[in-house]
Amino acid sequence: MIQLKDINKIYDDGFQALENINLTLEEGKINVLIGPSGCGKTTTMKLLNRLTEYTDGEILVDGESIQDLNPIEIRRKMGYVIQNIGLFPHMSIYDNVATVPKLLKWDKRKIKQKVHDLLHMVNLDPETYKGRYPSELSGGQQQRIGVIRALAAEPSTILMDEPFSALDPISREQLQDELVRLQEEINKTIVFVTHDMDEAIKIADQIILMKDGHIVQKGTPHDILANPANDFVKEFLGEDRLGSTLPSTSTFVNYNYPTITTDQTTNEAIEQMTSEQIDQLPVLDGDNRLQGMVQLYDLFRQQDQLIEAVMMNTNQHISEETETNQLVDIFTQKKEKYLPYVAKDGKFIGMIEQQQVFNSLQEFYRSKRGGQ
Repeated sequence: MIQLKDINKIYDDGFQALENINLTLEEGKINVLIGPSGCGKTTTMKLLNRLTEYTDGEILVDGESIQDLNPIEIRRKMGYVIQNIGLFPHMSIYDNVATVPKLLKWDKRKIKQKVHDLLHMVNLDPETYKGRYPSELSGGQQQRIGVIRALAAEPSTILMDEPFSALDPISREQLQDELVRLQEEINKTIVFVTHDMDEAIKIADQIILMKDGHIVQKGTPHDILANPANDFVKEFLGEDRLGSTLPSTSTFVNYNYPTITTDQTTNEAIEQMTSEQIDQLPVLDGDNRLQGMVQLYDLFRQQDQLIEAVMMNTNQHISEETETNQLVDIFTQKKEKYLPYVAKDGKFIGMIEQQQVFNSLQEFYRSKRGGQ
């Protein structure tokens, strides 16, 4: 885990690039620093491997101050991927990927196996590509090599400074997908700088939005989209990415969710829930209006009774007028697994499951392309 505590960066000419930065970069997550030009995002990232030194404050890596660590050792232990790729043109792809392991004096067989494994990981056949030179590869292929070179020494942290921004749109999307897929395998702490909100939404576990050397808002893509902190965040996101473009509440409804009526018995409810492998049922009256809910475990203590006598009355439900942002807020606040979905006249329509909502929204953000 990387922690930045009360970090300030003031240059010799008096310009304050960063002011009072407090940030935790989550372990095993993709942490995206984003904001307009000059906001301090690249400066923040360069503090981590001491390419830039901070003026005051403290940066801890796994509880240890980076001021107590050798800068050269830090850089060898942190992978670094830059915008212009930075492959050595006079070296083969094999030697480019093997650069840091060689500096660390790894065994030759271990290096060879690592290079082959990494090339396979990004779908480049080792026998075909390891002897080639950077000029013989496409831009997308070169950037793949840049990524795996940063992984070669098995660092716990990888810094990525706008690594895909110089690529054409198709290659860029492919590499974004590749990064998300790779992260599922490698589970590294990734710090990724970008100016592209669509890219951030697609790849990030945590977004850190910056302006004028300050952190304006941080959170998951959903947190930022659902609850922008101020007008700057809204403007930076753009109207097309806010609530109006989210899937409608109705898309999350299970219209076939089983129900029970007030005149049925607890035994019938237990049998139905056991058969359907669910632990709660909405209770309806004769006009199909929602009256309450019953929980499986409560019913075991109240068998042989009418449902009407044991159900829990509930005012907590989702209506057709509820927006998706509001739906997520309700689930977050109430800690419910399921909520009934009802029409304006109170008639039951179906059930919405919390996990399905969050899974669907995550997939929605990952699949966004160009704000569409």
